Amino acid sequence: MQAVMLIPFLHLANQYIFKKISEKHDFFSANLMNKLFYYHLIFAGVYYTYAFFNPSDSKRYFSVPGKEGKTWNGFLETGTSFIDFLSYPFINFFGFSYEMMMLLFSWVGFMGFVYAYLFFKENIAINIKIFKKIDFLVLILFLPNMHFWTASLGKGAPIFLGLMLFAYALRKPQNRIYSLSLGSLLVFAIRPHMFLLLAGAGLLSIFINKNQISLKQKAIFVGAITGVLLLFHKQILDVVNLGNSQNLIADFLSFTENRSNNLDNATSGVPMTDYSLLEKFFTFWFRPLFFDAPGILGVIVSIENLIYLLLFGKLFKKSFFGFLKTAPGHVKLSLILFFTTSFAMTFVMSNLGIILRQKSMIMYFLFFVIYYFLAYEKDTVFRLKQEVTDRQHMQKAA
Repeated sequence: MQAVMLIPFLHLANQYIFKKISEKHDFFSANLMNKLFYYHLIFAGVYYTYAFFNPSDSKRYFSVPGKEGKTWNGFLETGTSFIDFLSYPFINFFGFSYEMMMLLFSWVGFMGFVYAYLFFKENIAINIKIFKKIDFLVLILFLPNMHFWTASLGKGAPIFLGLMLFAYALRKPQNRIYSLSLGSLLVFAIRPHMFLLLAGAGLLSIFINKNQISLKQKAIFVGAITGVLLLFHKQILDVVNLGNSQNLIADFLSFTENRSNNLDNATSGVPMTDYSLLEKFFTFWFRPLFFDAPGILGVIVSIENLIYLLLFGKLFKKSFFGFLKTAPGHVKLSLILFFTTSFAMTFVMSNLGIILRQKSMIMYFLFFVIYYFLAYEKDTVFRLKQEVTDRQHMQKAA
């Protein structure tokens, strides 16, 4: 009951945030975001029901901050402990119940969708219809799997917000230092290895986009990322138990083989170690599909994975490679981040359930590339038609 009473306060907080965003972005639709908020709350209820009958990390995240006897600062570490750090004051100071914490983190996940909307809409002004009649942006904002894994107490909601804050800040990083910093901090604190991939993709995109940012900006960005990686390299490597490794490559390969073999034995395990690289990518991005869907939930997930597959197919055109040559930095960074993260995760993921949860973090970067490419194509066709029309008018005038 207490959790239900929290909803009006979150609604009011949303209206205040939406008003502030609308002052900066005239394209912002508070009406659409309000609909998305209540849609997201449905999945908060679905996940809560699921957790009631099944094992869930959310129960552990609620019990630990209130029972371990640590101070608030005692939880200030990277990884799982950081979620305890975020939860601690609400549980111990404000007396939040398990249901209230689930709702609060669900709201955090929703804010990730708000910044995903800003990320897409600010960079792509053209509306794209997919499958003839469906608005592309609305489709990807309402995909069920994305909401399910970001609607509960755990890592999924805050890291999704962190990634979308980072993505939103890419367009004007010098003016959005707070968004960039908060997004980077959340990603690093929750999944340091993900931050490593984020930083690596950022560095690579800088060298690919030779003329799109100044040499001074490149130097500052490279210096900042390099400094952070050197300062926190041990925390990043500790995630895969390599903090004290003397041979990183050999030890990493050993770790990935052991992790993959362990997950192979799970209920929904798949033999990733026996797959080729293309098969690993396909499994990570698009499975389960109907041929290996476990039950009714598996069928629902398979429908969404089929949508992913159909959207991905939009990139298989010769014009896509020409598009990449002139694409802005944040498009290339999104594609690099998507592929590097997918590549890394295929070596340690061999369980379809875990894959479903992990890939929800990065799919929006692929969607952004697809959306931008389709808008580029539509704009190109429009300009060609306009040139033909102008030439005809000139000929008639002559």
